[in-house]
Amino acid sequence: MKVEHQIRAFEQLLAQYDGTMPLHRFLVAYFKKNRQMGSSDRRWASRYVYSFFRLGRSLADLLRRDPVQRLAIADFLCNASPSLVIEQYLPELLEQVSLPVAAKLVLIQDLYPDFKLSEVFAFTNHLSEGITTEAFLNSYFTQPDLFIRVAEKHSHQMLELLQEAQVDAKELGPTTFSLPNGTKLEKILPEQKYYQVQDLSSQKTGALFQPKAYDYWWDCCAASGGKSLLLHQLEPKVQLLVSDLRENSLHNLDERFQVAGLKKYQKKALDLLQNNEQDLHDYEFDGIILDAPCSGSGTWGRTPEMLSQFEVHKIGYFSKLQKSIAANVIKYLKPGKPLIYITCSVFKEENEEVVGYIESLGLKVETMEIIGGYQDKADTMFAARLIKL
Repeated sequence: MKVEHQIRAFEQLLAQYDGTMPLHRFLVAYFKKNRQMGSSDRRWASRYVYSFFRLGRSLADLLRRDPVQRLAIADFLCNASPSLVIEQYLPELLEQVSLPVAAKLVLIQDLYPDFKLSEVFAFTNHLSEGITTEAFLNSYFTQPDLFIRVAEKHSHQMLELLQEAQVDAKELGPTTFSLPNGTKLEKILPEQKYYQVQDLSSQKTGALFQPKAYDYWWDCCAASGGKSLLLHQLEPKVQLLVSDLRENSLHNLDERFQVAGLKKYQKKALDLLQNNEQDLHDYEFDGIILDAPCSGSGTWGRTPEMLSQFEVHKIGYFSKLQKSIAANVIKYLKPGKPLIYITCSVFKEENEEVVGYIESLGLKVETMEIIGGYQDKADTMFAARLIKL
């Protein structure tokens, strides 16, 4: 039977995934290695494995007793279209597959009283204030969208190209579009310099920057430079230093900046846990962006394998790391100027508690917020603007 073939392909894939790399990267490597799998096999195996991980740690007993039945529950909750697994193992709910997530959760809880939404994300007692717990948990059953940021003068052209390609693009603002996840942008928008892939919540952090012409800013954990490009779009005349511990990230940043047309910037490879006085002794900044290394818990809708793999003790590790980095960078911030503290975490230990520590170092909170992307099929982030006294 075809359903048995799909289940076997899913089980073989899952058995080889050990969690040492992100699931999406593993799938690319796995399908490259197993070229005998057709496009349909790859599509269904991907759907099933993502659905499987979106249940987090819920129904653990059923996972041991009847893993295929648990897979059918997961696939029912996570998709609006039917599958052979739902048809075979959850036939009584096949006609309800297109219902909203909240309605489907009620049906599953009636059929499986052991199902607890709180076990999907097992860390709710660590959530930051301002997160609506039920809405946040429900969001794990929906794949986030793909978001792009465009130059306003090119937005109409970009939208026309997307519509010509029959992409369901939604214009969320003069510079922001949402697209279905998996949209092949490189085949639709040939001029990559006119847009940047950037999550909606990440784009919203730019409201805290408020740069002025000829200000000197430091993006101290720049990674591939997304926040720096956002800063540059807000104020093209800003002067910029970017740094990161990882040389490969800075190399990717160079390529991304070149495509975007950002040519004037400085860069340094710095370990912000160390004393960098030799490299930065005469530097003073009008603004610092600290997009801190974090648990990434606000992005687990895109990487649902983390729901079952993350260990709670790591929250304390990241919080300590963030405090150490903050203490080492604020000495280079001019008095009266802003530190923009950002995480893609939903944990209060990485968010409000770190901001409280930064305040103790001589800064004052001007604004602080959770950017609840779970309401918009986007990541959830935390951002604070603090002024050095």
